[in-house]
Amino acid sequence: MKNFRKTFANDTWVMPYLRKYKGLLILVLFLGFMTFFSGGALMFNSGFLISEAARRPSSIIYIYVPVVLARAFGIARPVFRYVERLTSHNWVLRIVSDFRKKLYQTVEKKASAIQRAHQTGDILSILADDIDHIENLYLRTVFPMVIGWLLYIFVVIGVGSLNWAVGLLLLLLLGIITIIMPLMSVATNGVREFKQHQIQHEFYTNLTDEVMGLGDWLISGRYTDFMNLQKKPIKEIAALRKQDHYFQWWREFFVQFIILLTTITLLVWSAYQFTATKSMANWVAAFALAIFPAVSPFVNMSQGASEWPVYRRSIERVNALDISDDKPIDQQKLAGSFKELKINQLTFKYQDGNRNVVKHISMDIHPGEKIALLGPSGTGKSTFLKLVVGDLTPTDGEVLINGQNILNLQSVRSSLFGILDQQPYLFDTTVMNNVRLGNTNASDQQVKDALAAVGLKDLIESLPDKYDTEVQEAGKRFSGGERQRLSLARILLQDAPIIILDEPTVSLDPITEKKLLDKVFELLHDKTIIWVTHHLAGITHVDQVRFMENGEFDMQGTPQELYQTEARFRQLYDLDRGRA
Repeated sequence: MKNFRKTFANDTWVMPYLRKYKGLLILVLFLGFMTFFSGGALMFNSGFLISEAARRPSSIIYIYVPVVLARAFGIARPVFRYVERLTSHNWVLRIVSDFRKKLYQTVEKKASAIQRAHQTGDILSILADDIDHIENLYLRTVFPMVIGWLLYIFVVIGVGSLNWAVGLLLLLLLGIITIIMPLMSVATNGVREFKQHQIQHEFYTNLTDEVMGLGDWLISGRYTDFMNLQKKPIKEIAALRKQDHYFQWWREFFVQFIILLTTITLLVWSAYQFTATKSMANWVAAFALAIFPAVSPFVNMSQGASEWPVYRRSIERVNALDISDDKPIDQQKLAGSFKELKINQLTFKYQDGNRNVVKHISMDIHPGEKIALLGPSGTGKSTFLKLVVGDLTPTDGEVLINGQNILNLQSVRSSLFGILDQQPYLFDTTVMNNVRLGNTNASDQQVKDALAAVGLKDLIESLPDKYDTEVQEAGKRFSGGERQRLSLARILLQDAPIIILDEPTVSLDPITEKKLLDKVFELLHDKTIIWVTHHLAGITHVDQVRFMENGEFDMQGTPQELYQTEARFRQLYDLDRGRA
């Protein structure tokens, strides 16, 4: 109960919609109650009808009213069921529609704050899973629990009005099903469900990140390791589901046993209460049979309650998206020209993570230096780059340019960093417009000079529309190597002192890769370069090599030093040289 109150204490996603559609909610609960009431009334009436018909088989007049009621309740039950399902799904879809709209608006408005708090796979998990979980919260937990309690109260009061002792006994028996069993389900099976959700969520997040770097796994020869990482959580989830099915079987068996005791109680009580005359004996079967339609909602109560921890986690996660952007940071301009990039004890951990993705990294980079950052996928290279440019706020440590924190330089970031990544985005406009994005004040001749510098002049001028050629969405008009050169021309126009190369050749063939790398380092010889790569082709272009493993550097030095002293580096270098 404490956790329940805590979950909804500052909730801005679930409770507001409950209040907004409270009229429809009351109607749904009423229809749900009437569905099972009609079923119970049908069985109650049928028990009386069978007994009366057996006692007076020769006269239909005595059973005419029960026959009519049997038809009425028989029709009412499916009608109420249909309308209840229609109304409840309409109610849930209204809420989910508002919910999705708010979720997408939140992600759109607070994208940078959300990115700082969640990994990519984690955000996908929120969008894909948590909406469905909260939808199921209503359909599988709220509705069955409330309807079950209404039936519980109705049965206890109804029987208690005839015999308070029997009513008290039913209060205890049915209380085991409606109160004790749901609480026990939350305490046992609910914990298991929550653990399964955690494993599944972590699997979702890791698999997303690992698939994005699948090429790294294959190139490094770690295919078996990749497959083993996927098998482990699958086996853990399978084991938890097996335990869950085992628990559900015994729980339902126990519920059925309590229903049996309740039926025997009603049978014994009615046998004493209604056997004074032959006509009164007709009520014995009526009371004994009436309890059976309540079995379904009583069973659903425990199952719905056991899933509450999973739903609670989803509610907390979407409420966590209501993070306000960080307090405005005073923005500054860089004092003078670029002199030093200092990374001081840089550490980062996602808010919902349990490990540091980047661990206490320190390094100094000076103008003109070329640094290669290597390591397998998932070791923190991309996160490190986001910290360097200021996309992420470090958990600890800082990134300084000329002694100024990078977080204070975001308004002038484009003048400090040029970025060439795996899939540089080209817009569905002309070649001229795409390249000019690097410097919107550049003249046509400056754009043409940049294209000539990257070796695209002959190709562009051979096209019918020349520099006005449409590159098409994402640059599909050109090959992978040509798209990278267009982006390189954009960087030349930008003329930033620090260039980030985030695996720009990952999708290129070895020959195109070598040509592009040679051209990049030739044109950017006077720039500071931080180059993230997964192998050693072109490594002789750099001054320093840093290997990242589990968020920290475990090998560093010049290419020549590492080749002489590190067998692992020498093996990778020889492999890549043979590949080229």
